Amino acid sequence: MTERVWDKFLTERDKQVFAASGYGARGGFGKRPALLVIDVNFGFVGDKPEPILDSIKRWMNSCGEDGWKAVAAIKELLVAARGKGVPVIYTTGVRRADSWDEGAWAYKNSRVKTDYMGLNPGKLKSNVIIPDIAPAPQDIVIGKQKPSAFHGTPLADYLVHLGCDSVICTGTTTSGCVRATVIDAFSKNYRVIVAEEGCADRSQASHAVNLCDMNAKYADVISVQEVVTYLNALPSGLFDLPKGDPTAAAAFSMPAAAKA
Repeated sequence: MTERVWDKFLTERDKQVFAASGYGARGGFGKRPALLVIDVNFGFVGDKPEPILDSIKRWMNSCGEDGWKAVAAIKELLVAARGKGVPVIYTTGVRRADSWDEGAWAYKNSRVKTDYMGLNPGKLKSNVIIPDIAPAPQDIVIGKQKPSAFHGTPLADYLVHLGCDSVICTGTTTSGCVRATVIDAFSKNYRVIVAEEGCADRSQASHAVNLCDMNAKYADVISVQEVVTYLNALPSGLFDLPKGDPTAAAAFSMPAAAKA
């Protein structure tokens, strides 16, 4: 049996329990998926590939080099999804300039009050989606304030409008916003796929163990290549996507001055 990323974190007892309990069965793909790209912004991967301990000096939430490995995997998924006209839905954070609406985020991190938006050069902001995987005009971008992409957002409405029966989850962090989104999708009876290499976390242990737990109970955690193969086999023209609005994601994109 192929070793999984979480195997080294499990005790022998854990492995026996999973084997005997029936958890971890394959749920299977849906017929009408949406690809979710969760919070792949400067705040969570930094402004360049570099070791995490360097990146978090400027970006408190950064996943460092592991985040950029996920970016490369997400690029592959975007090509496949867009090639078949599968909906691509991005999420990223939204925050008032005065951070009044940070709410409970302020409770558990000592840096929130001073550098949530990033101690970074130029005009880059934490919630800006990185240009390497920038939304296309027909893609959907949703702002959120809590971990789950469903909480307080129109995501569920959009999935119903598109006629989706499943979601493919990628992004950051595995143990936080990805997991919260997966559980909410599962709770709404969607089939859920997690593209393993398309997710990243600050903690390698949290990344692995949360993938394990999601695969056991809520989702199929599978390789990006298997997801790409599935997407490529879908019929074209399944969805009535937005016609395309180049300005729709402007609030979540890098300012022109910062690109120069």
